[in-house]
Amino acid sequence: MTAVPATDVHPPLEIRVSKRRVKSAAASWQAGTLVISLPAHLSVQQRQEMVEALVEQALKKRRVRHGSDETLLARALELAPTYIGTVRPTSVRFVTNQRTRWGSCSFETGEIRVTHRLRGAPQFVLDAVLIHELCHLVEPNHSPAFHALIASMPRRIEAEAYLAGVELGMSLQRGAEE
Repeated sequence: MTAVPATDVHPPLEIRVSKRRVKSAAASWQAGTLVISLPAHLSVQQRQEMVEALVEQALKKRRVRHGSDETLLARALELAPTYIGTVRPTSVRFVTNQRTRWGSCSFETGEIRVTHRLRGAPQFVLDAVLIHELCHLVEPNHSPAFHALIASMPRRIEAEAYLAGVELGMSLQRGAEE
């Protein structure tokens, strides 16, 4: 096992070489460190090439996924002035306990929750869910006033179509499992 400090090019790395690993190499994130497991039979050059490829692949995947609760809150605060004026959420975070909703908003406390299933969604879809929930800080229900707030949401129809497709896929999967 070798630990490699972070640089501008890569995150902190931990390289694990295993005699039991014959063909495959793998990379996984563990507590902010990218752990790379390699077969022991690889030459130094092959290991270096494999590490570079796995780091690039892991960083590309990580960029696609929406990050931390802090970045989610920052995005909500960036969107808020356009849609809800001076009102601001008290917290915005991803949660794992929402099975039937994309997001929720507590009008009384200002808390917004977004399902973790949207971590890999396109940015415009996540923005649409955030804007929808932000608008509930002003209008707690789906009244005409609420719909007037979200009317100017960019790519709203595309986002709704995307979410409807994901929802359909999930319902088909649930039906197949039963």
